Amino acid sequence: MSLDHAVVKRLGQQVGEQLAATRRGWAADGRASSRVDEQAHALAVIRTAVDAHIRDGIRAGHTPPSRQEEEQLASAVFAALYGLGRLEPLLADPRVSDVEADGHDSVFVSYRDGAVRRAEPIADSNEEMIALIQSLAAYSGLTARRFDRANPRLELRLPDGSRLSALMEVTPVPVLCIRRAPVERVMLADLLDDRYQMLTPELASLLSAAVRARANIMVSGAIGAGKTTLVRALANEIDPDERIITVESVLELGLHTWRDLHPRGFACETREPNAEGFGEITLADLLRSTLRMNPDRVIVGEVVGAEVLVMLTAMRQGNNGSLSTIHARSSAATIDQIVAYAMKSENMTAATANAQINGALDFIVYIERRRTPTGLRRRIASVREINGFDGEQVLTSEVFTAGPDGYAVPAARISRLELLIEHGYQPQLTGDPWERRW
Repeated sequence: MSLDHAVVKRLGQQVGEQLAATRRGWAADGRASSRVDEQAHALAVIRTAVDAHIRDGIRAGHTPPSRQEEEQLASAVFAALYGLGRLEPLLADPRVSDVEADGHDSVFVSYRDGAVRRAEPIADSNEEMIALIQSLAAYSGLTARRFDRANPRLELRLPDGSRLSALMEVTPVPVLCIRRAPVERVMLADLLDDRYQMLTPELASLLSAAVRARANIMVSGAIGAGKTTLVRALANEIDPDERIITVESVLELGLHTWRDLHPRGFACETREPNAEGFGEITLADLLRSTLRMNPDRVIVGEVVGAEVLVMLTAMRQGNNGSLSTIHARSSAATIDQIVAYAMKSENMTAATANAQINGALDFIVYIERRRTPTGLRRRIASVREINGFDGEQVLTSEVFTAGPDGYAVPAARISRLELLIEHGYQPQLTGDPWERRW
């Protein structure tokens, strides 16, 4: 039996009114309640409401639902009040990779096998869709976020690690995009297996040694290329004794959740301004603050603007071993992107920005994303080493470049080779650990 969303909506409104009355009663009695307490109470109220609905249906001559259908109805009501509403079953499906909604009734779902299918509406109206997004914004992330006429853009991480982006007012209908990126415990060795196949054993050896040698690494690529996954794997190569601070606009890395790997790690997330326009905390603000907290390494989830200079300054001042990501279309174009951000955020010349890069970065790792006959493939296609500065431009060499099968292979001598070998790099590894399928 398919779920009747009209019944879910009616029961949700009924339960919501009862919960509002309960909250008022608790407030009058001076009783403090947490969200966990309220949700536990809500489950009992939902169960009572669903039982009453079933009894009414039986009296009207309807066939009583099965136990499974009863649980499905109760779960849908709870999701409407506290969860993801009609998005819940989509995000519960492990086959789903992305969800796109242009308005409440134009919904498309992308699957991990490359298929794209149209899905049922996620709400009964655009207004109801906006209300759903507002509810998610209020309860996801470290701080509540607003989604309204004054704040028509929204970025947040859902409880399962998926990244949600939404727009309203600047589009004819509200627009929603959810990229499935669950926070997974991934190690560098995992990126060699059949699931990822992102790099070769030799390149894994190089990157692991670069992390241990405290090289500053920028990971670049297109949206969905796997930049966050690679940074997470590289960070898990860091010694557990080190103090790691992650700074992100939306929490995605999740390093602070693995206390066995990073017992001294903690995460920071930006905060949007309040209704009066005050209280905003940007990535640049967080970076300045975290540098006073005795970090061994600072990891910036994604550089998108003015914070690039603060990050480069942190790297130049001795916080070696830092990691970050940036959107770019090649390893060489990554330099241009950093320079553009720096020039836009500060009154500086391109030469000054290039000098900053030379004094801060050691390696740029570029991930390429391609569609192939066998599905979507993500490969590290290039590693570029920063070698110096000629007074105008950063001097670089592409030490690993894409081979015939798409995997980055050695292309030039690494100037830091002895240092990397000292930290475990084993060049010229042989063997073919998997069947090439690129």
